Amino acid sequence: MNQKTNKSYIFPIVNGTVLGILALTCLAPLLHIFAIAFSDNNEVVKGTVTLWPRNFTLSSFTFVLEREEFWRAFGVTLERIAIGLPLNMFLTIITAYPLAKESTAFRPRTFYVWFMFFTMLFGGGLIPTYMLVRQLDMLDSIWSLVLPGALQVYNIILLLNFFRQLPKEMSEAAYMDGAGHWQTLWRIYVPTSMAALATLILFTVVAHWNSWFDGMIYMNMPDNYPLQTFLRTVITMPDFKYLKADDWKTLQSISDRTTRSAQIIIASVPILLVYPFLQKYFVKGIVLGSVKG
Repeated sequence: MNQKTNKSYIFPIVNGTVLGILALTCLAPLLHIFAIAFSDNNEVVKGTVTLWPRNFTLSSFTFVLEREEFWRAFGVTLERIAIGLPLNMFLTIITAYPLAKESTAFRPRTFYVWFMFFTMLFGGGLIPTYMLVRQLDMLDSIWSLVLPGALQVYNIILLLNFFRQLPKEMSEAAYMDGAGHWQTLWRIYVPTSMAALATLILFTVVAHWNSWFDGMIYMNMPDNYPLQTFLRTVITMPDFKYLKADDWKTLQSISDRTTRSAQIIIASVPILLVYPFLQKYFVKGIVLGSVKG
Protein backbone atom coordinates (compact mmCIF):
# COMPACT_ATOMS: atom_id res chain seq x y z
CA MET A 1 0.00 0.00 0.00
CA ASN A 2 2.83 2.39 0.85
CA GLN A 3 4.53 1.67 -2.49
CA LYS A 4 1.29 2.38 -4.39
CA THR A 5 0.80 5.57 -2.38
CA ASN A 6 4.34 6.75 -3.16
CA LYS A 7 3.85 6.02 -6.88
CA SER A 8 0.61 7.99 -6.88
CA TYR A 9 2.56 11.02 -5.62
CA ILE A 10 5.52 10.54 -7.95
CA PHE A 11 3.52 10.70 -11.20
CA PRO A 12 1.93 14.16 -10.58
CA ILE A 13 5.33 15.54 -9.57
CA VAL A 14 7.08 14.19 -12.67
CA ASN A 15 4.17 15.18 -14.90
CA GLY A 16 4.06 18.70 -13.49
CA THR A 17 7.82 19.08 -13.85
CA VAL A 18 7.83 17.97 -17.49
CA LEU A 19 4.87 20.20 -18.38
CA GLY A 20 6.49 23.12 -16.55
CA ILE A 21 9.69 22.71 -18.55
CA LEU A 22 7.71 22.56 -21.80
CA ALA A 23 5.80 25.70 -20.81
CA LEU A 24 9.03 27.56 -20.07
CA THR A 25 10.44 26.37 -23.38
CA CYS A 26 7.46 27.92 -25.20
CA LEU A 27 7.52 31.16 -23.17
CA ALA A 28 11.26 31.79 -23.36
CA PRO A 29 11.34 32.90 -27.04
CA LEU A 30 8.36 35.19 -26.46
CA LEU A 31 10.00 36.75 -23.42
CA HIS A 32 13.21 37.19 -25.40
CA ILE A 33 11.36 39.02 -28.18
CA PHE A 34 9.59 41.15 -25.57
CA ALA A 35 12.92 42.03 -23.96
CA ILE A 36 14.57 42.96 -27.26
CA ALA A 37 11.64 45.20 -28.25
CA PHE A 38 11.99 47.26 -25.07
CA SER A 39 15.81 47.32 -24.98
CA ASP A 40 18.29 49.82 -26.33
CA ASN A 41 20.00 48.82 -29.55
CA ASN A 42 23.48 48.99 -27.98
CA GLU A 43 22.52 46.34 -25.42
CA VAL A 44 21.01 44.16 -28.13
CA VAL A 45 24.19 44.39 -30.21
CA LYS A 46 26.30 43.44 -27.17
CA GLY A 47 24.16 40.34 -26.66
CA THR A 48 23.33 41.18 -23.05
CA VAL A 49 19.55 41.01 -23.53
CA THR A 50 18.07 37.68 -22.50
CA LEU A 51 14.63 37.55 -20.84
CA TRP A 52 14.51 41.06 -19.40
CA PRO A 53 14.92 44.48 -21.12
CA ARG A 54 18.22 46.33 -20.72
CA ASN A 55 18.24 50.14 -20.83
CA PHE A 56 14.45 50.21 -21.16
CA THR A 57 13.26 52.29 -24.11
CA LEU A 58 10.12 52.66 -26.22
CA SER A 59 12.00 53.90 -29.27
CA SER A 60 11.16 50.88 -31.43
CA PHE A 61 7.44 51.20 -30.67
CA THR A 62 7.61 54.94 -31.24
CA PHE A 63 9.24 54.43 -34.61
CA VAL A 64 6.49 52.03 -35.69
CA LEU A 65 3.42 53.57 -34.05
CA GLU A 66 4.09 57.20 -34.97
CA ARG A 67 4.08 56.45 -38.65
CA GLU A 68 0.94 57.69 -40.37
CA GLU A 69 1.35 54.79 -42.78
CA PHE A 70 1.00 52.38 -39.85
CA TRP A 71 -2.46 53.63 -38.91
CA ARG A 72 -3.51 53.68 -42.56
CA ALA A 73 -2.48 50.04 -42.89
CA PHE A 74 -4.21 49.26 -39.60
CA GLY A 75 -7.43 50.71 -41.04
CA VAL A 76 -7.07 48.59 -44.19
CA THR A 77 -6.78 45.44 -42.06
CA LEU A 78 -9.82 46.40 -39.99
CA GLU A 79 -11.78 47.03 -43.17
CA ARG A 80 -10.63 43.67 -44.51
CA ILE A 81 -11.84 41.88 -41.39
CA ALA A 82 -15.13 43.83 -41.32
CA ILE A 83 -15.91 42.75 -44.90
CA GLY A 84 -14.16 39.40 -45.08
CA LEU A 85 -15.36 37.83 -41.83
CA PRO A 86 -19.13 38.13 -42.48
CA LEU A 87 -18.61 37.08 -46.11
CA ASN A 88 -16.49 34.06 -45.15
CA MET A 89 -18.90 32.90 -42.46
CA PHE A 90 -22.02 33.39 -44.61
CA LEU A 91 -20.60 31.42 -47.53
CA THR A 92 -19.25 28.72 -45.20
CA ILE A 93 -22.61 28.25 -43.47
CA ILE A 94 -24.79 28.13 -46.59
CA THR A 95 -22.31 25.77 -48.29
CA ALA A 96 -21.83 23.40 -45.35
CA TYR A 97 -25.56 23.00 -44.68
CA PRO A 98 -26.55 21.17 -47.91
CA LEU A 99 -23.31 19.19 -47.94
CA ALA A 100 -24.11 17.92 -44.44
CA LYS A 101 -27.24 16.20 -45.75
CA GLU A 102 -27.35 12.56 -46.76
CA SER A 103 -26.94 11.66 -50.42
CA THR A 104 -30.59 10.64 -50.53
CA ALA A 105 -31.65 14.16 -49.59
CA PHE A 106 -29.06 15.95 -51.77
CA ARG A 107 -27.86 13.71 -54.59
CA PRO A 108 -24.94 15.84 -55.91
CA ARG A 109 -23.51 15.99 -52.37
CA THR A 110 -20.69 13.46 -52.99
CA PHE A 111 -19.62 15.19 -56.20
CA TYR A 112 -19.40 18.62 -54.58
CA VAL A 113 -17.55 17.30 -51.54
CA TRP A 114 -14.90 15.61 -53.66
CA PHE A 115 -14.72 18.61 -55.98
CA MET A 116 -13.95 20.91 -53.05
CA PHE A 117 -11.53 18.42 -51.56
CA PHE A 118 -9.70 18.36 -54.91
CA THR A 119 -9.16 22.13 -54.68
CA MET A 120 -7.37 21.62 -51.35
CA LEU A 121 -4.82 19.35 -53.05
CA PHE A 122 -4.42 21.15 -56.38
CA GLY A 123 -4.65 24.93 -56.72
CA GLY A 124 -4.79 27.07 -59.81
CA GLY A 125 -1.41 28.63 -59.05
CA LEU A 126 -0.27 32.10 -58.11
CA ILE A 127 0.11 33.50 -61.63
CA PRO A 128 -3.38 32.44 -62.89
CA THR A 129 -4.89 33.82 -59.67
CA TYR A 130 -3.10 37.13 -60.16
CA MET A 131 -4.20 37.32 -63.79
CA LEU A 132 -7.81 36.65 -62.77
CA VAL A 133 -7.71 39.37 -60.10
CA ARG A 134 -6.22 41.79 -62.63
CA GLN A 135 -8.79 40.92 -65.30
CA LEU A 136 -11.56 41.58 -62.78
CA ASP A 137 -10.00 45.01 -62.13
CA MET A 138 -9.57 44.33 -58.41
CA LEU A 139 -5.92 45.34 -58.06
CA ASP A 140 -5.34 47.99 -55.41
CA SER A 141 -8.81 47.41 -53.96
CA ILE A 142 -10.01 45.82 -50.74
CA TRP A 143 -11.81 43.15 -52.77
CA SER A 144 -8.52 41.64 -53.91
CA LEU A 145 -7.83 40.83 -50.25
CA VAL A 146 -11.30 39.41 -49.58
CA LEU A 147 -12.79 37.66 -52.60
CA PRO A 148 -9.96 35.25 -53.60
CA GLY A 149 -10.21 33.52 -50.22
CA ALA A 150 -13.91 34.08 -49.56
CA LEU A 151 -14.73 30.37 -49.57
CA GLN A 152 -12.41 28.35 -47.33
CA VAL A 153 -12.84 24.64 -48.06
CA TYR A 154 -11.15 23.60 -44.82
CA ASN A 155 -13.71 25.55 -42.77
CA ILE A 156 -16.54 24.08 -44.82
CA ILE A 157 -15.39 20.53 -44.11
CA LEU A 158 -15.13 21.27 -40.39
CA LEU A 159 -18.58 22.83 -40.23
CA LEU A 160 -20.36 20.20 -42.32
CA ASN A 161 -18.94 17.47 -40.07
CA PHE A 162 -20.27 19.37 -37.07
CA PHE A 163 -23.69 19.75 -38.74
CA ARG A 164 -23.78 16.01 -39.43
CA GLN A 165 -23.40 15.32 -35.70
CA LEU A 166 -26.53 17.27 -34.82
CA PRO A 167 -29.61 15.08 -34.15
CA LYS A 168 -31.73 14.61 -37.25
CA GLU A 169 -34.83 14.82 -35.08
CA MET A 170 -34.37 18.59 -34.77
CA SER A 171 -34.60 19.24 -38.49
CA GLU A 172 -37.38 16.67 -38.90
CA ALA A 173 -39.40 18.38 -36.17
CA ALA A 174 -38.86 21.73 -37.89
CA TYR A 175 -40.09 20.31 -41.20
CA MET A 176 -43.17 18.94 -39.47
CA ASP A 177 -43.89 22.44 -38.15
CA GLY A 178 -43.69 23.84 -41.68
CA ALA A 179 -40.16 25.29 -41.60
CA GLY A 180 -38.15 25.32 -44.81
CA HIS A 181 -34.44 24.77 -45.25
CA TRP A 182 -33.64 28.47 -44.81
CA GLN A 183 -35.53 28.71 -41.53
CA THR A 184 -34.11 25.41 -40.29
CA LEU A 185 -30.58 26.56 -41.04
CA TRP A 186 -30.75 29.93 -39.29
CA ARG A 187 -33.11 29.06 -36.43
CA ILE A 188 -31.89 25.58 -35.52
CA TYR A 189 -28.50 24.70 -37.02
CA VAL A 190 -26.74 28.03 -36.49
CA PRO A 191 -27.86 28.64 -32.86
CA THR A 192 -26.91 25.10 -31.84
CA SER A 193 -23.50 25.37 -33.52
CA MET A 194 -22.15 28.44 -31.75
CA ALA A 195 -19.08 26.57 -30.46
CA ALA A 196 -18.11 25.51 -33.97
CA LEU A 197 -18.90 28.92 -35.47
CA ALA A 198 -16.91 30.75 -32.79
CA THR A 199 -13.91 28.54 -33.55
CA LEU A 200 -14.20 29.23 -37.28
CA ILE A 201 -14.56 32.95 -36.56
CA LEU A 202 -11.31 32.83 -34.61
CA PHE A 203 -9.57 30.96 -37.43
CA THR A 204 -10.88 33.45 -40.00
CA VAL A 205 -9.93 36.55 -38.04
CA VAL A 206 -6.42 35.23 -37.42
CA ALA A 207 -6.03 34.36 -41.11
CA HIS A 208 -7.10 37.84 -42.23
CA TRP A 209 -4.98 39.53 -39.58
CA ASN A 210 -1.78 37.59 -40.31
CA SER A 211 -2.03 37.61 -44.09
CA TRP A 212 0.61 39.73 -45.79
CA PHE A 213 1.56 38.06 -49.08
CA ASP A 214 -1.67 38.93 -50.92
CA GLY A 215 -1.09 42.57 -50.00
CA MET A 216 2.33 42.39 -51.63
CA ILE A 217 1.13 40.96 -54.93
CA TYR A 218 -2.28 42.64 -55.30
CA MET A 219 -1.44 46.12 -54.02
CA ASN A 220 0.70 48.35 -56.23
CA MET A 221 0.35 51.40 -53.98
CA PRO A 222 1.92 51.21 -50.48
CA ASP A 223 -1.00 53.28 -49.16
CA ASN A 224 -3.24 50.25 -49.74
CA TYR A 225 -1.08 47.78 -47.82
CA PRO A 226 -2.72 45.83 -44.97
CA LEU A 227 -1.00 45.96 -41.59
CA GLN A 228 1.15 42.83 -41.89
CA THR A 229 2.42 43.86 -45.32
CA PHE A 230 3.28 47.31 -44.03
CA LEU A 231 5.09 45.92 -40.99
CA ARG A 232 7.18 43.75 -43.29
CA THR A 233 8.21 46.74 -45.39
CA VAL A 234 9.26 48.67 -42.27
CA ILE A 235 12.27 46.34 -42.05
CA THR A 236 12.87 45.14 -45.60
CA MET A 237 12.28 48.43 -47.41
CA PRO A 238 12.27 51.35 -44.97
CA ASP A 239 11.22 54.65 -46.52
CA PHE A 240 13.13 57.49 -44.86
CA LYS A 241 11.40 60.30 -46.72
CA TYR A 242 8.71 60.33 -44.03
CA LEU A 243 11.22 60.77 -41.19
CA LYS A 244 11.09 63.94 -39.13
CA ALA A 245 14.03 65.78 -37.62
CA ASP A 246 13.59 64.08 -34.26
CA ASP A 247 13.37 60.64 -35.85
CA TRP A 248 17.09 60.49 -36.54
CA LYS A 249 17.74 60.48 -32.81
CA THR A 250 15.26 57.61 -32.49
CA LEU A 251 17.07 55.63 -35.19
CA GLN A 252 20.24 55.63 -33.09
CA SER A 253 18.59 53.55 -30.36
CA ILE A 254 16.84 51.02 -32.62
CA SER A 255 17.81 48.42 -35.18
CA ASP A 256 16.18 45.86 -37.41
CA ARG A 257 16.06 43.39 -34.49
CA THR A 258 14.35 45.79 -32.08
CA THR A 259 11.82 47.05 -34.60
CA ARG A 260 11.13 43.51 -35.83
CA SER A 261 10.46 42.43 -32.25
CA ALA A 262 8.24 45.46 -31.71
CA GLN A 263 6.18 44.68 -34.79
CA ILE A 264 5.70 41.07 -33.63
CA ILE A 265 4.31 42.32 -30.33
CA ILE A 266 2.10 44.95 -31.99
CA ALA A 267 0.70 42.42 -34.45
CA SER A 268 -0.02 39.90 -31.69
CA VAL A 269 -1.81 42.16 -29.19
CA PRO A 270 -5.20 42.47 -30.99
CA ILE A 271 -5.52 38.70 -31.40
CA LEU A 272 -4.51 38.15 -27.78
CA LEU A 273 -7.27 40.57 -26.74
CA VAL A 274 -9.92 38.76 -28.80
CA TYR A 275 -8.95 35.20 -27.87
CA PRO A 276 -10.15 35.24 -24.19
CA PHE A 277 -13.70 36.06 -25.29
CA LEU A 278 -13.77 33.09 -27.69
CA GLN A 279 -11.78 30.64 -25.55
CA LYS A 280 -14.80 28.90 -24.00
CA TYR A 281 -16.17 28.23 -27.50
CA PHE A 282 -12.75 27.37 -28.87
CA VAL A 283 -12.24 24.55 -26.35
CA LYS A 284 -15.53 22.97 -27.46
CA GLY A 285 -15.17 23.65 -31.16
CA ILE A 286 -11.61 22.35 -31.44
CA VAL A 287 -13.05 18.80 -31.57
CA LEU A 288 -15.00 19.54 -34.74
CA GLY A 289 -15.84 16.38 -36.57
CA SER A 290 -14.90 14.06 -33.72
CA VAL A 291 -16.86 10.88 -33.10
CA LYS A 292 -19.36 11.05 -30.28
CA GLY A 293 -19.00 8.50 -27.53
